[in-house]
Amino acid sequence: MPIRILIVDDHSVVRQGLRMFLSLDGELEVIGEAGNGQEAIEMVNKLQPDVVLMDLLMPVMDGISATQVIRRDYPDSEVIALTSVLEDASVVNAVRAGAIGYLLKDTQADELCRAIKAAAAGQVQLSPKAAERLMREIRAPESPEKLTEREIEVLRLLAVGKSNKEIASEMYISETTVKTHVSNILMKLNVPSRTQAALYAVRIGLVSE
Repeated sequence: MPIRILIVDDHSVVRQGLRMFLSLDGELEVIGEAGNGQEAIEMVNKLQPDVVLMDLLMPVMDGISATQVIRRDYPDSEVIALTSVLEDASVVNAVRAGAIGYLLKDTQADELCRAIKAAAAGQVQLSPKAAERLMREIRAPESPEKLTEREIEVLRLLAVGKSNKEIASEMYISETTVKTHVSNILMKLNVPSRTQAALYAVRIGLVSE
């Protein structure tokens, strides 16, 4: 089954360009497009995509607000934020809203495809520069609930970029059990995304940067 993608951008030429080179990868399928955040939410509800490529600056509803709603109401759809500049504070807010990662709009096609596949597998991938910026901006959750030893191990593997399947294999548990552990970790840490959980793991020294 190909990874099902929703493209969200207010510029039709950007959507067309993304659709064109994503269609060259047989493991990916663009199932819809939206021109603003409100349309994105409606399309996610209708199509249930695996990954949403989300522009941040759009009319009607911006990408950050849309990401927050999608991650809250449709947690099976991962969101990758798109932005033009790495320093954009909107990127930090997008991760706070629940995006699993973000890409610059000048990302090469093969890198974009790899990032989409990683997001669909639940992999957190942050470049060192991105992680450094996000670590400065995103505070660790206040008084998080204590994680079990099992949850700590899942968090450690998640933070080093392992997919659900890889975590399941390494811990000799099912992918469904991994997803349950991840949900519990996010709830206990009071964070909306695996990305923020991974940053927390770095911050407390569970993994090295």
